[in-house]
Amino acid sequence: MHVDARILPNGSIIEGDICIIGAGAAGISMALDWKDLKQKVILLEGGGFEYESQIQDLNKGSLSGQKYYPLRSSRLHYFGGTTGHWAGMCAPFDELDFKKRDWVPHSGWPISKKELDPYYAKAQKIYQLGPYNYDLSFWEQQEKNYNALPFNEQVIWNKMWQFCESSRIGQVYADTIKEAKNIHLYTYANATNIVSNEALNKITEVEVKNHEGKNHIVKAKKFILACGTIQNVRLLLASNKQAKRGLGNENDVVGRYFMEHIETSTSDLYLFKDFKTDLYSWPSNPRYTRAELAFTEETQKKHELLNGTLGFLPLKVAKHFKPRMLTWQNEDPRKSADNMFSNWREADKLSKKNPDSETDKAYQLDIRIEQAPNPNSRVTLTSEKDALGVPLPNLNWELTALDKKSIRRLNKLFAQQVGLSGIGRVQIRDWLRDENDDTFPEHTNGGWHHMGATRMNENPKMGVVDRNCKVHGIANLFVAGAACYPTSGAPNPTLTLTALTLRLSDHIKQNFKT
Repeated sequence: MHVDARILPNGSIIEGDICIIGAGAAGISMALDWKDLKQKVILLEGGGFEYESQIQDLNKGSLSGQKYYPLRSSRLHYFGGTTGHWAGMCAPFDELDFKKRDWVPHSGWPISKKELDPYYAKAQKIYQLGPYNYDLSFWEQQEKNYNALPFNEQVIWNKMWQFCESSRIGQVYADTIKEAKNIHLYTYANATNIVSNEALNKITEVEVKNHEGKNHIVKAKKFILACGTIQNVRLLLASNKQAKRGLGNENDVVGRYFMEHIETSTSDLYLFKDFKTDLYSWPSNPRYTRAELAFTEETQKKHELLNGTLGFLPLKVAKHFKPRMLTWQNEDPRKSADNMFSNWREADKLSKKNPDSETDKAYQLDIRIEQAPNPNSRVTLTSEKDALGVPLPNLNWELTALDKKSIRRLNKLFAQQVGLSGIGRVQIRDWLRDENDDTFPEHTNGGWHHMGATRMNENPKMGVVDRNCKVHGIANLFVAGAACYPTSGAPNPTLTLTALTLRLSDHIKQNFKT
């Protein structure tokens, strides 16, 4: 069932069993998991089904710290959320990502990868991926030319990715959601305030507004924040009429430990001979796999490194690319996307104008690496408010010495392996050569992956939610999605955030049985 909240009588009261705030990857995944059950599900979406500038304005915010993309254009505000510009890259986190690592401050999840595995398998089906199998040996049997580079497997291994054709889940599941009898989707219903009881241990209702001046109340037994990392933080901090520091923020943790993936070019690989393989390339078929080079747990532990991967891009094309951090600086995400894709098309043209046989054996190495959890990398509120009266956020993206050290060392280890294998040589970029320089150039790319800031930890002084994604101290308020991550791993967050959301969904179902 679908209702446009703009046409409801002002002051309408909407009631259900669970209320999911946000209809992006997390919100839609959870709603689908409750389809056809007896409980009434309220799904709130602040926008409609298409991009609208007025709605997108609600994503505005300011920036400080490391150069970042405009907040207005880094996320999408309509049904389907930021999957509207997701490339569909999927891979699970590694077992190491969930462990406490002595060399990574604030690391460690209160759950293990084994606990998420069944939900990863369910998430695969939502995105219409292949089997939940990411072993190279399996995919070598499916493909003809998946030859791996000859590296020491005790140091480097091949991490597989699957790509989904159905990445725009707002389009894929819109009709399913609208036709479900027990799911009540309300569009143009922006949550602006969360109201609790006097003891501040239970949520009683959520206030929603839209640009037409309509104000409504949503009442439910359980409330799930699924509106993205920054918006989740914003809503918790802005709900401060009863809790002066914001809901769940008694220990000043809400908004801290914001994480991104550092995705940037780091070195160039020059092969002595052509190496025939499709393993590391980007095939054109809609459902496909590829690999990036990852570093073993033993290697990371020995050298005290963060977890990251290296991907290949032909140098004859890559040398004409501009950093995404520089091409994606328009407040309008459509114009930023046009700028970026225009540069890519131009790079492809230029690569064909000056054919050089040597460049067929030369590749740019792009790193994709987790950001070390850092309490000073954070989201706060400003005094400026949006059109609905909610304070705008400020993002202070702050990187650390461990981030720079890890990138530098991973590239040196890769260069050593290339030399030992006798296949070529590696030239590391200038900005990584000074061992005493911990700064990052302003063209350092992020992956548009907002994670952390309402992190999971059993200790309320160290996290906002517990192992079941429930906000500490509040019986019926949960957070879904990448906002709960204690660490960010190397892969894109969507597959893992969906698995974590499905695990949360199961937990809430058990609550209804007891």
